[in-house]
Amino acid sequence: MIVREIFIFVLVFAAFASAVAAYSLAFHGASTVKEVLSTAFTGTIGFYVGRYFERRLIRG
Repeated sequence: MIVREIFIFVLVFAAFASAVAAYSLAFHGASTVKEVLSTAFTGTIGFYVGRYFERRLIRG
């Protein structure tokens, strides 16, 4: 179960990081590592908050 959560965390973080980097490169021409990592971290935290609320709503 812990391995699954770590896998999900890494997968979500990588997806957000690649999406932010691609967007910044396509529309702004450049991106900084700080910008990409901070936005990916924020997106990952938001993803986990959403999962938490989803599980809480299922239980009632």
